[in-house]
Parts: sequence; C-alpha cells; structure tokens
Amino acid sequence: MAGTSRGVSGAKAAIVVAVLAATAAASPAHAWQRAPAVHSRQLAFPIAVFGSDERSPMPAKYKDVQEKVGLFFNVQRRTVCTAFCVASDVVVTAGHCLLGTGAEQPARFADFWFARHFEAAREQSRVAGYANGTAAQHVLLGSHRLSIHPPIDATRDWALVRLARPACSKGVLPVRVLPIEQILNEAGAQRVFQIAYHRDHLPWRLSYSRPCGVARSFEAVEWRQIERDFAAPEALILHTCDTGGGSSGSPILLDTPEGPHVIGINVGTYEQAKVVMQDGEVKKRFKAATIANTAVASVAFAARVEAFRQAEILATPGEMRALQSQLARHQLYSGPVDGKYDVVLKTAIEAYEKAEGLALTGLATVALLERLGGSAAERAKEPPKGRRRGRI
Repeated sequence: MAGTSRGVSGAKAAIVVAVLAATAAASPAHAWQRAPAVHSRQLAFPIAVFGSDERSPMPAKYKDVQEKVGLFFNVQRRTVCTAFCVASDVVVTAGHCLLGTGAEQPARFADFWFARHFEAAREQSRVAGYANGTAAQHVLLGSHRLSIHPPIDATRDWALVRLARPACSKGVLPVRVLPIEQILNEAGAQRVFQIAYHRDHLPWRLSYSRPCGVARSFEAVEWRQIERDFAAPEALILHTCDTGGGSSGSPILLDTPEGPHVIGINVGTYEQAKVVMQDGEVKKRFKAATIANTAVASVAFAARVEAFRQAEILATPGEMRALQSQLARHQLYSGPVDGKYDVVLKTAIEAYEKAEGLALTGLATVALLERLGGSAAERAKEPPKGRRRGRI
C-alpha cells in the first residue's frame, strides 16, 4: 500500500495511507420477481454523509429522471448497485459493481439483472448474451483490475452493459462532458446533485441528494497530495453528495434548462488513514478520516458510450474464436482461442485499433472481424443469435 511520509522523527514516521472505500452494497438480495427483497434496517448503514444527512425523497420536478434509473443487482453475489440508461438496451454503472473490490473472484456477468424504476415499473433484463455464455463481450469496463490502494483506479471504475432486452423504454439520461473547472463552478452555483438507491432507505426507492459540493482541496488534505493517490486524477470528481450502500454507479447530475445531464458516476469514498511506522513495522493505527466521495467524470467514458451504443457486437463463441485467430495472425493476440472475451483479448483489440489509427474501444465487433479479414465461412460456423445494433 503506497503512502506519503509526514513528520519523520528518528526511526518513526507517520504514514498517510489513502484508500478508496467502495460504496457497492453487500446487503442480501433474494429473488422476488428476480429483484432484491426488502430487508431489515438493522442491516443498513450510510456510507459517507457529510454533516447532516440531506438525502430526501425524489422531488416531483425529477419524475422523468427516475424513469431512467434502476437497480443493478446480482442475486447470487447478494450485491446491489445503481445504474442509469444511456440507450434503450444499454446502462452505465460502476465497474466494481461487476468485478468486486477485494480478492474475491469476479462474478459471472450472466448473473446480473437491471430493474428500471424498481419502485414502480420494475422493467427488467439480464445482460445480453447470458443464454449462450457470451455475456462478457457485452460488458465494457474501464479496467478489469481495479486498485483501491494508491494509485487508486477511481477514474477507471466504470462499466457499460448491454441488456438482453430494451428495458430502458422511457428514455435515457444524456451524458455531458465538462471540464473539471466548470464542474466546480456549477457545483458552486448549486446545480450539481445525485440520485441513487440506498440500502438504508428501504424499500428500494430512489433518493435525492440535494445540490452538493465539489472541490479539489479539503480542510484535511490539499489537492497536490490527493492527486498523487489516484490514477488519472484529471477525471476525478471529489464530491459531498450524501451516499449509502447501493449508491455505487449512480449518476452525478447537472441541472440544465433542458433537464438533468450526467457529468459523472459515483464510485466510492476517499479516506486517508494514518499509521506510525518503526523499523518497517506498523506500531499504531489511527482511525481513517473520510475526505470526500469520489466520482469518475464523464470525460473518462462518454466517447465509449456512443461507440458501444452503435457497435454490432459478435454474438457467438464461434465468431469470437475467429476474431482471436485473426488477431493472433497479426501477432497481437497470444491467448487461447476459446471464444471468450477477456482483458487479454480487449488489450489485443486496442493494440490493433491504435496501430490502425482507429478510435480505441476494445470492442469485439462484426466490423472489426471483417476488417481483419475474417471470412464469412468462419463467422458462419455458429449462427448468430440475438445480434442487434444498439438503439437509442
């Protein structure tokens, strides 16, 4: 675990250690119409509340917004997050909602469900490809291995998920890219807020975190120290929207005359812990101080959203094996030809895209296979099932 030294005296040094406490809920979720059940409030707790808890029921003015947000959950793993619609069959959430944040094995993507407007509509869908073992190629992650220790991967903690059916039938939330300085100014004008599900606000109903602060430096720590703790800190939003378990993946929103626009994704809580070291050993630990909640700014994922919406993803293991073979022929892929989409294949695709001057997507698409020279015979070994283009 990396850190920065302060106040070295003799053989002792107080080491400031930064960690990202993920807000992914670990509360039990059981199948009831394939959605999370309501549980005792004794299991619930807020993750990061700054001062008084200012979370409240959704204001009437955002009635349309709640139609575009839902629960993203895994019954087997008993996890619950928030996700929001960016296409009729594409949602965005936090990457760790699928990968986890510890040493546990990643969940099967086929086990996840999205339930739009859970408290009313409960329009549900699983991940595309769940039925034929290709769900992984319908999920685009900012990183397949997230670090919660410096350099913290908060700005890579995002995921785009294609659904097996168009569950987002009531529209989408527009994604808007803003420079960080403008986000700071908008927050100062009280135009930045958050909506999310929280497991200490049961039954599962969306809550509103009223206009909240965004800053670079805080009373306890300055930006020049904070930025050393994060990978790609230029895309980091440090905010004081009140959060609870289940709020990972929720949209950070900007109020505009045209309605709310997504400017980031809530992903965790930034804490700093101090320990006293002597002769390379920890002699004393101090309680961690919560600095702010963290969000990844839309600049980190907005371009990928459009590419993902329009992409015609390879739909069968046979097509994926053809892609792997073609990339291996170009000496870009050295993994097994097993028809599975993983970080090795994604890296090979990105290497090809970079070499060819294409936009970096890492997506396994029909267009890419054809560009690489995949023959119709190769692609016809297994008939495609359920392929379609993303629809807005």
